[in-house]
Amino acid sequence: MGTALVYHEDMTAARLLWEDPECEIECPQRLTAALEGLQQRGLEQRCLRLVAREASEAELGLVHSPEYVALLRGTQALGTQELQALSGQYDAVYFHPRTFHCARLAVGAALQLVDAVMTGAVRNGLALVRPPGHHSQRAAANGFCVFNNVAIAARHAKQKHGLHRVLIVDWDVHHGQGTQYIFEDDPSVLYFSWHRYEHRRFWPYLRESDADAVGQGQGLGFTVNLPWNQVGMGNADYMAAFLHVLLPLAFEFNPELVLVSAGFDSAIGDPEGQMQATPECFAHLTQLLQRPGVYPECPGSPGPLLDEPPAARPHKALAQDKALTALGKVLYLLDRLLDGQVSSGIAATPAPATAATLDVAIRCGLSHGAQRLLCVAVGQLDRPPDLTDDGRTLWLNIGGKEAAAPSTFHVCVPLPGTTGGFLNCVLALVLPLAYSFQPDLVLVALGPTHGLRDPQAALLTALLRGPAGGRVLALIDEESTPQLVGVLAGVLHGEAPPSLGPFSMASPEDMQALMHLRGPLEPQWKMLQVAASP
Repeated sequence: MGTALVYHEDMTAARLLWEDPECEIECPQRLTAALEGLQQRGLEQRCLRLVAREASEAELGLVHSPEYVALLRGTQALGTQELQALSGQYDAVYFHPRTFHCARLAVGAALQLVDAVMTGAVRNGLALVRPPGHHSQRAAANGFCVFNNVAIAARHAKQKHGLHRVLIVDWDVHHGQGTQYIFEDDPSVLYFSWHRYEHRRFWPYLRESDADAVGQGQGLGFTVNLPWNQVGMGNADYMAAFLHVLLPLAFEFNPELVLVSAGFDSAIGDPEGQMQATPECFAHLTQLLQRPGVYPECPGSPGPLLDEPPAARPHKALAQDKALTALGKVLYLLDRLLDGQVSSGIAATPAPATAATLDVAIRCGLSHGAQRLLCVAVGQLDRPPDLTDDGRTLWLNIGGKEAAAPSTFHVCVPLPGTTGGFLNCVLALVLPLAYSFQPDLVLVALGPTHGLRDPQAALLTALLRGPAGGRVLALIDEESTPQLVGVLAGVLHGEAPPSLGPFSMASPEDMQALMHLRGPLEPQWKMLQVAASP
């Protein structure tokens, strides 16, 4: 399974036929520029190309009223003056004789993408569509939007594929009020939007775009608005919003499908959005929502049996042939990771040799090209005594006896006992530290009696792929279950980790330990400085 790209050149047909400074930016070049960018970077060729189809009127009716659909159908026969008069009845909208066709293609592209993902034809995908949709309401066009593409896609996923939980993430710089209105009383759809607001001084100037608009009726709590009251929000702000607002809610909601209204006017360079987030930031945000495929090396992958590495000689635990053979495979994988032959890997070690193998792997990684190495050691694994605080390594131990930070680059935290506590630990501590550190390579070591359930180990490993560009080497006990090996290989291959199961709140003790630990670390780590309290 790969990535789908859905497009149709007919979506460029509609254009503005009269002078309107407000609407002139909604032009065909918005779509063609995006496609050309994909082509120039060789990305189009790596995708499964799907030609968009027109949505049926029945599919449009999943969200929109029959009268509104009929009105739009009628625009195909109108002259320019009639189109201009009709457009004037809506806010920031223009119609063209080809608008109905274009808008049906935009919806159809979204539906095709949902079908491709839900049937397993692809893992994920991108629909390049025009006109956009998130401002459109049940019976009204708004803000360049004619039909609400993402809302129809969500309803289609529920109706055709039997889904019960859909997450919609809207990172456009404008509030998607149309999507919010459509699902504000629906608990099966969690809607998250960040948007420029400035205390209601930015379009669409709505009171319900503020943070206290959280849905109504049965949907109370399933609308999440994050209004930006100033411009200039950057990468750290966007990452903090995901780690400390969206993702904790998303993990508890446990969606079966994630849809993104990916308006990029919230990126650096857009004159209207005036934000500072870079394209690279959106790549990380996307990966936090879905995990693109890499091809891991698994336990038992062939590797040459090397002479005893010099770094291994001080370790008595590596004196046994079995341990030395396992170390040879680890170092073989490490070399292939650092020279780019593979993106990630899994290696098994005998339990008594785990700490020693990890020590050698860290030293060899640093001596063979890694500039910054993050080691996440889970369980009773002590930091190598000769590991220096020179800024090249960050040692993070999950499962220590107490929360402590002996130094800026040495952090220990007990393993929380609940699902909520574990998520708090990962989202409010582990990932902010990892993204601040910006490692070239991540080593995840699951020591003997590490205490993680398989879904927790899989989620931790999957999320740590983001900060290191996918370069993760997982070390596991050779006695690990086939189920653990399978889920780790799966997430390194780009599959979603299994569900964490029933959600349970973090204990007061775990919350207190995390807050106590973050305090002294905040001055040194930028992502903790912008993070909300857990």
